[in-house]
Amino acid sequence: MSKILVTKPEWCKGCNICVAFCPKQVLGLENDKIAILRPEDCIKCGQCELRCPDYAIYLEEV
Repeated sequence: MSKILVTKPEWCKGCNICVAFCPKQVLGLENDKIAILRPEDCIKCGQCELRCPDYAIYLEEV
């Protein structure tokens, strides 16, 4: 089973924690909300999901 990175910008407070912990610099903020800027570089390590205090980003099995 594979996973995809999913965001819920409406839940994001723009704290930037997920961006800071992403080892591949996949994430960024656009209009103070989480954005997946380089999805092709995501290694699906889950660091963003583990660090997000607002549950605004997660890996979903597809």
